[in-house]
Amino acid sequence: MFASYYFDDMFSSISYLFEDASFTQLGWDAAGYGLYASGYSVLCVFGGLVVGGILLDKWGVRFAGSLFVGMMAGGAGLVLWALLSGSSASLTVAYVGVMLFGLGSEIAGTAVTRSIARWFKGGPMAFAMGVQLAIARLGTAFALVLSPRLVQQQAGHVYTLSETARPAVVGMGLMALGLILWAVFVALDASAGKKRHEECESLRGKTPDSASEPAGSPEEEFRFSDVLHVLGNRNFWILGLLCVLFYSSVIAFKKFAGAILIPRFDIPAEAAGWMISMLPFSTVIFAPVFGILVDKVGHGTRWMMVGAVLALLAHGLLAFAPAGVPFWGYLAMVLLGFSYSLVPAALWPSVPKIVPDKVLGTTFALVNWVQNLGLLSFKWLSGIILGTGSEGPVHVEMMFFGLCILALAAAILFRSNSRRHPDLQLDKPNR
Repeated sequence: MFASYYFDDMFSSISYLFEDASFTQLGWDAAGYGLYASGYSVLCVFGGLVVGGILLDKWGVRFAGSLFVGMMAGGAGLVLWALLSGSSASLTVAYVGVMLFGLGSEIAGTAVTRSIARWFKGGPMAFAMGVQLAIARLGTAFALVLSPRLVQQQAGHVYTLSETARPAVVGMGLMALGLILWAVFVALDASAGKKRHEECESLRGKTPDSASEPAGSPEEEFRFSDVLHVLGNRNFWILGLLCVLFYSSVIAFKKFAGAILIPRFDIPAEAAGWMISMLPFSTVIFAPVFGILVDKVGHGTRWMMVGAVLALLAHGLLAFAPAGVPFWGYLAMVLLGFSYSLVPAALWPSVPKIVPDKVLGTTFALVNWVQNLGLLSFKWLSGIILGTGSEGPVHVEMMFFGLCILALAAAILFRSNSRRHPDLQLDKPNR
């Protein structure tokens, strides 16, 4: 996941390269880069996430997850080839590559989250998810800090294909390491699965004859009709709405952060890289801490509301604070970093509380599907708005500010629903 997050954010702090097609030999402009960034979510939105989540529940994490991890690496390779080729079809090829990479990454992340939810159910689930999230977002921090050093800002310079592709070359190296670590995970999980299977069979008085992932009793087995039950769950839709609104205000912002922060606060690219890196670096520290808070204290719906308020304040500063004063940018990143740690620490551990274990993979995938529907739209819109002129950064921030208002409304609705249904124990500590 570290490699996935790096590759996804490798251009975030140097997105100024694509403000004008003449800046690079690659020839992409802001709208083209916005199209490329939105490609991550295309296959996810048009059924890929739903199918992938069902396959995780039907075939198990090890087999289905390996298929999609391979897709992630293959898509990243296609993007790298497009960047190095510089052909007239480079944007089209990169778009196809990022579509494959996006679906593979999302299902890989779903597989990881599903595994953690099962391993730590009834225990420190939020903390475990927070640690995993911290490691993954280190990949984003690495990209934000490294990319401006790999492709140094030079006034009037036309960046060559090899210069533009340097972040992707590093990304493929990380992806290769990630494939090795995934193989280690599969081996460890298979060993643990065999042990669990033997324990179950010994309790039944049978001789274990398989090391496959146990499917459970007939009433616990996944059925396709279970998807309809998930879609009819009111809490699923509230969480999905909060997820799409909140993550769109953060992830879509990150994609264009350099093009927003540099003109807004009159800072160089390297300073912008450090400013943006405060987002993932803060989650490395605070995601596990907030995970412990949710595990020990509970009140997850309350923390979602607090996180949404912090995001609203952050984008309010980015949209309306005085221009040319870097302090406001740093303060906004601090607030957004806290928010980016707090909301996920409370949101994702809530999912296993609203659905049965047998549909965890499908439910996580469906929540991510709703999220990617928004990301596809708002990344594309951000590129268009930023390309409209000098006021583009302010206008795009006003869009993010509006998303945060709606996210706060969704968080309030989810807390209200939690109070009406105490049996779900959404605000109880995880013991």
